[in-house]
Amino acid sequence: MVEGSMTQGAGQGPEVERTTTLRDFRVPAYVNETGPYAHGMPPAETARPARTGYSDAYTPTERDLPVINRGDTVQVAVDPAPAPAAQPGTGPGPLYVVGDVHGYLDQLVAALQEKGLIGSAGQWCAGNARLWFLGDFTDRGPDGIGVIDLVMRLSAEAAAAGGYCKALMGNHELLLLGAKRFGDTPVNSSAGTATFQAAWLLNGGQKSDMDRLQDHHLQWMARLDAVEEVNGYLLVHSDTTAYLDYGASIEEVNDTVRETLTRNDVNEVWDLFRKFTKRFSFRDEGGADAVRSLLHTYGGTRIVHGHSPIPYLLGEVGSEDGDESTGPVVEGPHVYADGLAIAMDGGVTMAGKLLVQQLPLEN
Repeated sequence: MVEGSMTQGAGQGPEVERTTTLRDFRVPAYVNETGPYAHGMPPAETARPARTGYSDAYTPTERDLPVINRGDTVQVAVDPAPAPAAQPGTGPGPLYVVGDVHGYLDQLVAALQEKGLIGSAGQWCAGNARLWFLGDFTDRGPDGIGVIDLVMRLSAEAAAAGGYCKALMGNHELLLLGAKRFGDTPVNSSAGTATFQAAWLLNGGQKSDMDRLQDHHLQWMARLDAVEEVNGYLLVHSDTTAYLDYGASIEEVNDTVRETLTRNDVNEVWDLFRKFTKRFSFRDEGGADAVRSLLHTYGGTRIVHGHSPIPYLLGEVGSEDGDESTGPVVEGPHVYADGLAIAMDGGVTMAGKLLVQQLPLEN
């Protein structure tokens, strides 16, 4: 039993063929982060030991994580749960978070229905519940624009019902924005000539998404916040300390990210994407101190993130011995880093599970 594994009852339907595609998709070494904190240094007693494996020269000019064709397009029948119970009075309703979706619209709809957040027709039915998406709506999966359209619609429906549906900026939102805005424009990269278009294609960019991308989608993505704190949970997309490079407060980080996108400088946006693609800062030795550095700076008592699939955090995919006897199995969020971090990317792109979880976690 792994530390802090949680069980979540999201129905996943029939088993799909998944094991034959795993061996060649080991996580490249460059996705392990190093480097000092730029802002908000933690107190001396929580200072994080130096780590290795991630140089400042990092640039995402190679595929970051696998692009695996799930091969399962079967619609899963779900018996919706009762709508979440509203809190008494006019206070906020129950809080939910959603991990990386990556274009898997059918799986998202099934997971939201199972939690009682949307009805059989896909409409918001959770009253004053609060729903946070942790970013990465597009790429790798078949219908990223459909996912964005659903989230935008649910945002309006939830607000009208007294709740809300909100979303964070993921690195794949930055990647799609960059591919649309800058295309094959070269960027400064120590790894040689790089472009957003090439990085987007390497990391699962879908032509159907680009063809359907409209101005209102771009405007919505560009306005997303990067960091939020809700009920003591610090919500971010990426398991990295790179947020500290953009401000010493939540407001400053979000303003800086939006201003960077507004200036429309290809090298500034590339650097933002490069930093938000970093991962694995919270695991292994010093990981808990990395989490504490963010909590110390931005507030909250636990951090909730997506970005790094749980099978990779646990070392269950791409083992060096080439064992392909089992595929990634995710039962729910992964709690780690001395209990301070909650990982929410269930690995839907590798036939894992799209996670929708109510907070606080039930033991």
